[in-house]
Amino acid sequence: MKRVSNGSRVVITGMGAVTPIGLSAADFWDSLTAGRSGVGPITRFDAEKYPTKIAAEVKGFDPRDYMARQEARRMSRFIQLAMASAAMALEDARLDMEREDATKIGLEIGSAAGGVGVVEEQAQVLSDGGFRRVKPTALPSILISTAPCQVAISLGIKGPASAPVAACATGVVAVGEATRRLQRGDVEVMIAGGSESTMTPLVIVAFSRIGALSTRNEEPEKACRPFDAQRDGTVMGEGAAVLVLETLEHAAKRGARIYAEVLGYGFTEDAYHIAAPDPDGDGAARAMSLAIQGAGMSPSEVDYIASHGTGTVLNDVSETKAIKAVFGQGAYGVPISSNKSMVGHMLGAAGSISIIATVKAMEDSLLPPTINLETPDPECDLDYVPHLARPARVDVGLINAFGIGGQNGSLLIKKWEA
Repeated sequence: MKRVSNGSRVVITGMGAVTPIGLSAADFWDSLTAGRSGVGPITRFDAEKYPTKIAAEVKGFDPRDYMARQEARRMSRFIQLAMASAAMALEDARLDMEREDATKIGLEIGSAAGGVGVVEEQAQVLSDGGFRRVKPTALPSILISTAPCQVAISLGIKGPASAPVAACATGVVAVGEATRRLQRGDVEVMIAGGSESTMTPLVIVAFSRIGALSTRNEEPEKACRPFDAQRDGTVMGEGAAVLVLETLEHAAKRGARIYAEVLGYGFTEDAYHIAAPDPDGDGAARAMSLAIQGAGMSPSEVDYIASHGTGTVLNDVSETKAIKAVFGQGAYGVPISSNKSMVGHMLGAAGSISIIATVKAMEDSLLPPTINLETPDPECDLDYVPHLARPARVDVGLINAFGIGGQNGSLLIKKWEA
C-alpha cells in the first residue's frame, strides 16, 4: 500500500454514541453483533392514524447524566444526544481539556433536520396561544449549528465550530471535513459526528409520503430489511455518534490510544433527482473511488464495507451497482453489512455510527450482520453478512453514507498498528 501524503496524518482516538440499541459505543456494538433490533412501536406520539407506526427510538436516555436539568430543558433532543456522545468520546479519548490549547480544538457535528420537533411544537403553540406563548429558547433549539456550539460552550473549545448538513451523508461528511481541517493544520484535535432526533408526526408522515418508510407495523423488528427482496422501506431511527480525531503528532505526543487512521474521503453529488438515488449508482461509485484513491490504495485492499443499506427498494440496488462499478468482480469477495437493519435510519448520525461500527469490527475482528435478510433480491447478490456476526480480520474498512438529494459520502479507514 502506498499512502498518499496530504498534510498531517489523522487518527481516531475516541468514540461516543447514543443509539436505539445501546447508550454507549460499547453497548451499541454488543447489541449490533448480537443482531438485536431496536425497532418497535412509536411511543413519542400517537401514530395509530399514520401508515407507519414504528421507529427505532432511543430508550432510557437521561440528559441529566451529562448536563444540569435546567440546561437540558433549554435544548432540543438532538442537541442533548450530541452533548452526551461528545462527552463520552472525549472520556474515551482520555483528552484532558485543561491541558489542551482550546484554540487548537474544533468541532464538526452535523444533523439532517436539527430541531424539527421544536418547530412542530412551537408552531402549534403560536397557532393556539399567540406569539407570547412561544418559548424564547425555541430558536437555539431549532438551529443545527447550535449542537457544536453547545458542546464548545460546555467544554470551552475555541477553534472552528461547524455543523455540516448533507442529509443522510452528514455523519461521514462531518468526519471527512474534520479530517481535512486536521490535515491543513487548522487544529490539532477535532470532535466530529452527527446527531438526529426526528420522532415527530410531520417527519414520519413526510418520509411516508415519498414511500421511504416500511409499513410492516405488525413485525417491527423485521421491518428494516436491507437487500432483501421483500423490503418495503426503511425505518426512522434516532441517536448520535461522535468521534475524536487528532493529528498523529498530537496523539503521539500525549500518548493516546489510537483506534484507526483516516486514509481517504470522497464527497460527491448525483445531480439526478431530489428524492431518489442515481439508479446506476454513479455518484456513490465516485465517492467510494475518491476515498480509495485518496488513500493511494486499490479496491482489492478493502476488507469490509459498512454500507448505507437503507432497506428501500431503490437505494439498495443503486448501492450494489455502485460497489460493483468500483470493485468489479472483486465485489463478490468483500463482505458488506447494514446496521440500519437494527438501528433504523439515523439520518445525520447514520454515517458516523457506521464509522464506529467499523472501528469496533477492526478491534474485535468481527463483522456485524445484516439481519432480516431472508430472501435475497436477485439484483442485490453480494455478501451482505446475513443473520449472524462473522469472525474476520478487518484492516481496511470503507464506510458509505448517501443522502436524499444525491449527496454521497465515503470514508476509508485503516486499523492502527503501532
